[in-house]
Amino acid sequence: QVRLVESGGGSVQAGGALRLSCAATGSVFNINDMGWYRQAPGKQRESVAVIARGGNTNYADSVKGRFTITRDNAKNMVYLQMNSLKPEEKAAYYCNADIQPWKLGISVNYWGQGTQVTVSS
Repeated sequence: QVRLVESGGGSVQAGGALRLSCAATGSVFNINDMGWYRQAPGKQRESVAVIARGGNTNYADSVKGRFTITRDNAKNMVYLQMNSLKPEEKAAYYCNADIQPWKLGISVNYWGQGTQVTVSS
């Protein structure tokens, strides 16, 4: 069974940095796009950053220049380095990936359980 497991959330002051990690575990055959999303209380979930298997990236305008998404295909992991964090970026951050499990000929979209990021002013 395939799972996405996030780690690295926590509390920082405004201007601080955090690094999120996400591991795809289980019967993983191939992973296409991987990404990070966030959802603040009372708001819709939004895309933060996405990275293709080949390394092409796409960022939300609000995080460009401050956040960096990377991945390690050999380890089935994706990371999000977040610098210069702002209080309004307090949210639950979710890992997302399109994964083709072993013995399944199609990709399935998976979500992690979320990790909380708190930024104090």
